[in-house]
Amino acid sequence: MSKESFKTFARKHIELANSVVEGKASWQKLYEIYEIYGENSKVWDTYFNNEDVSNNITGIINKVKDIDMESLQKGIENIQKVLGLVQGLSFGSDKNISNERAVYERFQD
Repeated sequence: MSKESFKTFARKHIELANSVVEGKASWQKLYEIYEIYGENSKVWDTYFNNEDVSNNITGIINKVKDIDMESLQKGIENIQKVLGLVQGLSFGSDKNISNERAVYERFQD
């Protein structure tokens, strides 16, 4: 088994990268397991936990169903109001700066 075949195997199974990121395994350890057991071993079942993925998706769907659309709409409206105020303040300050420069330029004449 070569490094290239391991890389191909690892690209097919994102769960391996997740295990490395979470600190559960290192790439060296995973490569050694791959060298010893190959691709089709039950050793990989610890890394390929498909039930967690389906449970996560189900959980996300349930959370989306529980969202109160009225409160979400009110929150979005509040954010829009705040953004409008911030835009008004920033445009107002630009006008003041340009007016101050115009006054200053008059004194140079």
